[in-house]
Amino acid sequence: MVGPGYPDKKRKPARVYWVVAVLSLVWNSIGCTDFTMTVTRNPGYIAQFTPEMIDWIDAAPVWAVATWALGVWSALAGSLLLLARSRWAIPFFALSLVGLAGNQIWQFESDMPESMVTPGSVAFSVVIWIVAAALLWFAVRMRARGFLR
Repeated sequence: MVGPGYPDKKRKPARVYWVVAVLSLVWNSIGCTDFTMTVTRNPGYIAQFTPEMIDWIDAAPVWAVATWALGVWSALAGSLLLLARSRWAIPFFALSLVGLAGNQIWQFESDMPESMVTPGSVAFSVVIWIVAAALLWFAVRMRARGFLR
């Protein structure tokens, strides 16, 4: 069926759709890699952290690690679903924002090491929020245009 609420199966997304989808996959893969390398204590990855940073990470409550996992893995799933042109990308990108919010609440209310509270790290957090919100917005717009099934 074609009409309101039903995607036109013959309608193909423009090239920019695929560029955004692939870039979102790359971006969100980086977040998942950071999470995995940190949680599994990859020696080569952890070597870049100061002892204060490692102590701070070790002090994270379970709920903060869970929201971090929710944020990065939901975002990755959203990117994969965007590539599959699935309408399920929308709730997964929304979940990623919930995870991001939970994790950021802990980060900024905890005793974060001073080496991590720099203008650059704050700017990077803002960029993460912008990208996460933009991906949700993009998925909603693509659903409205009939590109997601």
